[in-house]
Amino acid sequence: MTTLPPTDWTRRPGLALLTRALGAEELRYVGGCVRDTLLGHAIYDVDCATRHLPNKVVELCKAADIRTVPTGLAHGTVTAVLEDGPVEITTLRCDVETDGRHARVAFAEDWRDDAARRDFTINALYAHPETLEVSDYFGGIEDLRAHRVRFIGDAETRIREDHLRILRYFRFQARFGDGFDPDALEACTALASSLKGLSRERIGGELLTLLALPDPAATVRTMAECGVLAVILPEARERELAVLANLVRHEREQGAGRDGLRRLAALVPPIPTLAETIAARLRLSKQQRARLVCAAERRPEDAEGPRALAYVEGMACARDRLLLAGASTRDLDDWDLPQFSLKGGEVVASGVTAGPQVARVMQAVERRWVEEGFPDRERVDALLGEELARLASPSA
Repeated sequence: MTTLPPTDWTRRPGLALLTRALGAEELRYVGGCVRDTLLGHAIYDVDCATRHLPNKVVELCKAADIRTVPTGLAHGTVTAVLEDGPVEITTLRCDVETDGRHARVAFAEDWRDDAARRDFTINALYAHPETLEVSDYFGGIEDLRAHRVRFIGDAETRIREDHLRILRYFRFQARFGDGFDPDALEACTALASSLKGLSRERIGGELLTLLALPDPAATVRTMAECGVLAVILPEARERELAVLANLVRHEREQGAGRDGLRRLAALVPPIPTLAETIAARLRLSKQQRARLVCAAERRPEDAEGPRALAYVEGMACARDRLLLAGASTRDLDDWDLPQFSLKGGEVVASGVTAGPQVARVMQAVERRWVEEGFPDRERVDALLGEELARLASPSA
């Protein structure tokens, strides 16, 4: 018998209150919180499964003064708002009909039926809220120990139920796996084209989550070899795969944080218009799109002036471009972007007629100030004097 080790999250007062409200025999911790606790990983989200119908969950929580939010009543999910964090509670389900994108479900009463509709064995682990005894219906604990990601049942059948499971397989493989399951890889290869039917948002979200894992480069290469990457990001070829692998290494060497968007930039050829197209296709946010395009504007000379690059393009883009080039970001550590102190009114007061000429003078002074490494105000005044003298010169 396997039990969860007592941890901070299993001792939360809010979970004890929820257990009393719903009944310990009608409630189980499920999925990632169970899996990750067995692996000794930190737990951030707690999900529960219950035999109660959603309306009954709401009723019982109300009686215990627990506020609920109907986050997904149609699919059986209610969120309990507890003092130590929200908890999603989902009624046991079984699939009635699937089309690769959506599932029509029916509520169930058997824990095993609910487990059978989950994707991987390591995600179908349930723990009793009081005894912490783990129920494992499909060998998930053994797979965890073996660092094996395996579909529940026939891999191809499970992917046909939900095409996104192809990307989920690679994401979980990158996080938990040590070697690919042959049946899973064969099914992902055979059904790679089915990803075309998914929304771009779902694909983009899964891809960014995968890329943010500690070292996704080998997994992404396997995705390319089996034809999956060509469906979701056809622009990524051998050169881009090499850039990604080098980027991951540079991030580790420099102690830079893992960043999914930066790593996506590694898979995008350095062509700004192409980056714009890819960002739109993956439905990235406006901020993400701007950063991806900025990274695609990288040039060999970026490494020559890290601080100048950061001043012009922003700190995030500068770090992206330097790391993508394999250049050091040390000059940006503990350095705040300086403020250009010259104001337009000062230029006018110096005798320049208000209008476009003021902007040209300020731009010229600022450009030289950046090139000289952001000298003090005394030097800014000197640079302004030189630009004014140049402007007054007959040859100007």
